[in-house]
Amino acid sequence: MEIIEAILLGIVQGLSEFLPISSSGHLLLGQHLLNQDTEGSVLFIITVHAATALSTIVVYRKDLAKIFMDLITFKWNDSYNFSLFILISMIPAAAVGFTMEDMIDDFMTNPANSFAQLMLVGCSLFFTAFVLYIAEVVRVKKGIINYWKSFVIGVSQAVAIIPGVSRSGSTIATSLLLGVNKKKAARFSFLMALPVILGAMAKKILDLNSGSTSISSTEGIGLVFGFIAAFVSGYFACTWMIRLVRKSKLRYFSYYCIVAGIGAIILAFVKYG
Repeated sequence: MEIIEAILLGIVQGLSEFLPISSSGHLLLGQHLLNQDTEGSVLFIITVHAATALSTIVVYRKDLAKIFMDLITFKWNDSYNFSLFILISMIPAAAVGFTMEDMIDDFMTNPANSFAQLMLVGCSLFFTAFVLYIAEVVRVKKGIINYWKSFVIGVSQAVAIIPGVSRSGSTIATSLLLGVNKKKAARFSFLMALPVILGAMAKKILDLNSGSTSISSTEGIGLVFGFIAAFVSGYFACTWMIRLVRKSKLRYFSYYCIVAGIGAIILAFVKYG
């Protein structure tokens, strides 16, 4: 992978991981537009996901430190409850990930499925657009995060295993529809994603180590630049998204997802139809 392509895909990953537009869908679109080999992209995907995970840790370092300290000291307070809510929200994603992730990865990295991959991403982006729009126009009674809401939000994160369905978009939209405060919805969405992202990365690394993998110097440089691009863009996207959720402008991302979905379908027919 060329350095400029690695930087471009890293930026795509960093921005789309936190903006509600689907990082997996956009990364796949970028790979097809740049004629990248989706079958050999596992290591790059692991690298840029590690970068966005690190950007989340940096943005929420104080929250994470407090949650960790409360957990190890067993302080029964709001922070401790919040950590329990995150653990509950992980259950659906973990169950779906362990049972379906390999099947989806095989489908999405097989060049023979290129047309179907883009069609799936396009239709999933339409779904994301619908969820984002509904979350903004529907008014619900305000409430707080609790155990059953955490599980429901976790289910919406599990659905986002489908490329094109935005994880942050689904979880934030579901939180808002359940009456969760906008600021808390964004905070919960990003923090609940961190252990899931790290877990998925660990699984991919183990799968990768089971085979023979060699990296050329050019590929290594591409990974470094991709990591830096994903981290920097992810950091700014994360902080930007928090402000956007507070100001209720999710509908603009809904419109964008419709355009991106149409673009994915057009690209499918132009390149592989």
